[in-house]
Amino acid sequence: MWRLLPRQIETLWTLFTSPVVWALHFLACYIGAAIFCEKPQLFADDFNNLRIGIAIVTTISLCMIVFAALLAWRQWGFGSRAPPHDNPTRRERVFFQGYATLLLSGLSFIAVIFTAMPALFITECLR
Repeated sequence: MWRLLPRQIETLWTLFTSPVVWALHFLACYIGAAIFCEKPQLFADDFNNLRIGIAIVTTISLCMIVFAALLAWRQWGFGSRAPPHDNPTRRERVFFQGYATLLLSGLSFIAVIFTAMPALFITECLR
């Protein structure tokens, strides 16, 4: 049977998924703004096009982070075990990794929002 979410993910890559998504979002927003302010004719000389692009990239990034957080919450056992997960067993390691990934996902979610906030308040490039 095909499932949307895999049964068990035990890899360190899941721990780094949300911060990597935030970093790519950060680069896309700030490089896009730098290119627009230097060469506005690429985006039809309308700042709202840049703002819409940042909104689209932000929405996609937030969806990816929420998906990573759902996987982490599932790996943590849906919150069934409270921290600390400090016993030297495989099960405790999986719970710790799920909990740490969930916390990083929350931090990355907030970071993506704060990265996109200047697009709400800035309406033109300052030259």
